[in-house]
Parts: sequence; structure tokens; C-alpha cells
Amino acid sequence: MMLKHRILLLLLLQLTLFLALCPSSSPRQEPTAMRISCGSRVNVHTKPTNTLWYKDFAYTAGRPANASRTSRIVPPLSTLRYFPLSDGPENCYNINRVPSGHYSVRIFFALVHDPNFQNEPLFDVSVEGTQIYSLPSGWSTKDEESFAEALVFVSDGSVSTCFHSTGHGDPAILSIEILQVDDRAYYFGPQWGEALILRTARRLSGGGGKPEYDEDYSGDHWGGDRFWSPVNTFGQDSDLAISTEKSIKQASVSPNYYPEKLYQTAIVSTDSQPDLSYSMDVDPTRNYSIWLHFAEIDPRTKGEGQRVFDILINGDTAFKDVDIIKLSGDSYTALVLNKTIAVNGRTLTITIHPKKGKHAIINAIEVFEVIPAESKTLAQEVMALQALKNALGLPLRLGWNGDPCVPQQHPWSGVDCQFDRTSSKWVIDGLSLDNQGLRGFLPIDISRLHHLQSINLSGNSIRGAIPSSLGTITGLEKLDLSYNFFNSSIPESLGSLTSLQILNLNSNMLSGRVPAALGGRLLHRVSFNFTKNAGLCGIPGLPTCGPYLSIGSKIGIAVGVVVVFLLIVVSLIICWKRRQNILRSQTVAARDAPYAKARTHFVRDVQMTRNHGFDNSRIATENGPNLLS
Repeated sequence: MMLKHRILLLLLLQLTLFLALCPSSSPRQEPTAMRISCGSRVNVHTKPTNTLWYKDFAYTAGRPANASRTSRIVPPLSTLRYFPLSDGPENCYNINRVPSGHYSVRIFFALVHDPNFQNEPLFDVSVEGTQIYSLPSGWSTKDEESFAEALVFVSDGSVSTCFHSTGHGDPAILSIEILQVDDRAYYFGPQWGEALILRTARRLSGGGGKPEYDEDYSGDHWGGDRFWSPVNTFGQDSDLAISTEKSIKQASVSPNYYPEKLYQTAIVSTDSQPDLSYSMDVDPTRNYSIWLHFAEIDPRTKGEGQRVFDILINGDTAFKDVDIIKLSGDSYTALVLNKTIAVNGRTLTITIHPKKGKHAIINAIEVFEVIPAESKTLAQEVMALQALKNALGLPLRLGWNGDPCVPQQHPWSGVDCQFDRTSSKWVIDGLSLDNQGLRGFLPIDISRLHHLQSINLSGNSIRGAIPSSLGTITGLEKLDLSYNFFNSSIPESLGSLTSLQILNLNSNMLSGRVPAALGGRLLHRVSFNFTKNAGLCGIPGLPTCGPYLSIGSKIGIAVGVVVVFLLIVVSLIICWKRRQNILRSQTVAARDAPYAKARTHFVRDVQMTRNHGFDNSRIATENGPNLLS
């Protein structure tokens, strides 16, 4: 009995240890997915997968319109957003709150459903400041050209996709998808990383019957819902399509998570043409990463050594003696081979040449263009330009959306850029916005563009004072603010710009003395122009300034003026009070006049009566006896 208890206890301990060491089977987190139905005012769900597309709100400018779908593979959405050239040459979707990670960004294009619009606009597309695609003529009739897709890293919480007009119609965007993929998806070697973008150039499913997405294949969501274009043959009568219903091992695995169904069809060469060869057009002098997919699903090949072949890319052997069963470990097992090469010409050709066995086989092909990610413009300088844009009321036609310096093919109008090796960022070294109808004022934020060497804002309608902060741009060599409406005085700080060679402040409304530090440099081979400012003085060619007063003297005069003014005010108040008192007295006197007059007459009568009695008494006294007798 004791032995049984010990055995039971031992089994219980083993079970506890197993459960402790066994990894958790909790469900894996779903990847982040953000889909936008461009131009839509409400959220949309599309069949057959009930996919959610968010409404298009507060992401960009442009104008909503009804969409005309270009191909059968685009999402079944009914609206789009287009960007007239009058609204600017570049427009961007800025999508925030995107967690840091690795993402597949896909943009679908469409046509405006209006006969008055040009049927097929041609424009450039950039993601995160890097141009990834230029729409070719005829894109609206080809499935694989009706969208642009790229793998990018996101580290700042936002994704920016921009559309750049090339003068051939207004860009029109049907939808934008931002789909998270594995952090090491499509790793191809030491050069891979955040400094590179992989643009999908072609993705083919051999032997497939119709266009399919990963979702259609019931693929893992971490694959990024890739689109696979079917190809049933690489040439007339030179190959055939085969398929199987058997399951494929090692298919949907990290980091790329290819759908199993991708390996259940393939193209196999025939006796008449043993080689399999596929060619596609590419841009010259670019790097391309090529991913080749194999699974031995041909029942005629049962073991190692029965099918061996070389793989050539543009005539050079990329892989030698490929034996699918040997490399994958078994039949019906996925094998992926990758090679990244530089292509000098305009054609990329992949050839599979059998060495053992008569036939070649391939299941799928992926080709990515490897694009160096552009370094962005220094963030504080971008914010300074945005402040300048708002303060000067820049017209829409100038654009100023996205990044000022990248893509390098589409910098902002009127902005000159220079790459700063210290910060590995682009900086602004010139502003040329003369005669652009600018209004408003020049903000102090312009001093944050501390790499500026040249500023030309002449011929506009800019008002207000010249900001003293300009004096902190130590490398400034040219400052042209002529033919505007600047007022007030010239800042003393401009005198500290020792690199300044050209200063044009003529034809404004400036006043006061020209700073001594500027006036003293007129003999040092510089070009300064202060003319046609009625209030300026102090240098040859301008009126002579009055006596110079120190700051203390100016303060003393100001205080004296204030004191005199206060004394005048007090005197006026006293005079006014005295006048009011006089008027009040006269009013009272006028009101009491009848009583005063009557009293005066009474007093006078009494006095006269008294005087008359006194006189009679005196007469009587003096002459009394005679009068009695």
C-alpha cells in the first residue's frame, strides 16, 4: 500500500513539474490593423469577410467623390478622395496612434466617377517620406498596378502617406491599409532593417486560378493579407499547372506566415521545354529581393535526388543543385529561398534549369524592390516651417504638406534643403518665397531655422515688425525683406549677423536710426539697401537723425512729460471745481433776491424813520418854548 502511495505521489510531482514547464496556450494577440475607406463619411463593412473600413475623417485635405473601381481586385468601396492641383502639389494622409512596429502599408487607387475628370491620373506615392511608386500609364487596366504596397518600420506613432502631382491629372485614392506584420518579416540578411523599405514589385501564385488574398487562403493575419496574382503558365505549351489537396508542412510559420494553400498549386515544365523562365520589367540600377517558394507536390517525384535544378537570375547562378525534398526534409513540405541582387538593366529574369529529372517546378514568386529609407527633416525645423506657413497665410497652391525635404523628388516649393551629417537629418538652408502674395506677419519661430543661409520674402504684403530673433541665425548671408509693409525700427540684433552680405530692407515702412553695427559695415564689401523707408535715418543716403538721447534721458523726458500732463489735468480739475462753486453761489443768490430786496427796503425805512424822529426831537428841544407859546 505504501508503495502505491509513493508511486502516486511521484506521478503527481511529475505532472506538476510538466505543467509548470509547459508554455501557456493562451491565444496569440491579433496584429494591429487600420483600414480607411477614403472619402467615406461612415464606417463601412465589406463582403465576403465583413472587413471593417474606417470613415475618412480629419486625416488630410482633398475632396471626397464617388469612385469608379479600376479592377476586380480592389476593395468593394464606393467613395474616394482626390487632390486637385489647385490645392497643392503634394497631399498627405497623416495617421496617428499607430503602435511602433513593422507594417505593410497598401494604397489602392481608383478613378473619379465623373465624365469631366481625366480618366487615368498619373502621380507619385511616398510612405514615411520615401517615394515608393510612380503610377505607370495604363495602371487602371492591370490588377497588380492598381495599388502600391510597402513594408516599413514605424517608431514615432504615426504613418504618413503622400501623393505628389506630376501634372497628369489629380491623384485619387480609394483606400489605405496599415497592417502589422512580424518584426522580422522578410528578413534577407545583414543589410535588412529600419533603414530600408521593401516595395512589392510582383507576387505570383503558380498554377492559381484567380486573384487571391491571404484572407481568401484562410491565411494567418500576421502575414499582412498579401495579394497573390495567379499565373498558370510562363509560356505557351512549355509548362503546365498542377495541384494537390494534401496538407503542406512548414507553411504558415514565423516570420512570414505564408498560407498553406499557396503551396498546393505549382507550375511544372514539360518535355518540350525543360527550363522554367519568368521575366518582368524593373527599374534599372536598383536592388531587388527575390523570394522563391517550392513544395514537392508532383507525385512523380518521390525521394531525394530525383529532381535537382539550378536557379539563375539574369543569367547568373543564384542557387546550385536545389533538391526540394532534401532541403525541406520531405515531400509536401514548404521551402523558401531568398536572394537579393542588384539589377543593372530593365529586365529581371528567373530561370529554373533541371539537372536531374526532366522537369522544373515552382509554386510562387515574390519580388521586392529594396529602397533606402529617406532620412527625415529635423523635427524642430518642420514645426518652424508650419508656424511660418500659418503666420504668412501661405496659399494652398504651394502645398507644404508632409516632409519639407523628402522625398527628394518632391521638396516643398520655395524651400532649399541640405543634409546635415552631424544629426543625419535634413535641414533648411534657404527660403525663396518672393512675389508669392504672402500676407500676415513674420513669426519669431523663424529663428528655429538656425541653418538658414538665405531668406528672400521680397515683393509680398507682410506687415508688422522685423523679429529681433533673426539675429540668432548666425549663418545668415542674405536677407531680403524689400517691398513689403514692415514697420517699427530695425532690430539691433541684426548687427550681430557677421556673415550677412546682402540686406535689402528697402520699400517698407521702417523708422528710427539704422543700427550702428549695420551702418559701420557699409564699407566692407556688403550690399545693404535701406532706401524708401520714410522714417529711417543715420547713414549716408538717409536723413540725418536728431540729437542722440541715451535711454536714461529718454526715460527722464518721458517722466517729465507725464508729470506735466498730470499737473495740467489737476489744474484743469481745480479750475473746473472753482467755476462750479461760483456758478452754484450765483444760482443761490438769484433764488433769494426778492426777500433780500424787501428786507433791504424795510431796514432802510426803519433807519429813515429813526433818523426823521431824531431830527424832529432835536428841533423841538432847541426851539420848544417858543413853539409852545
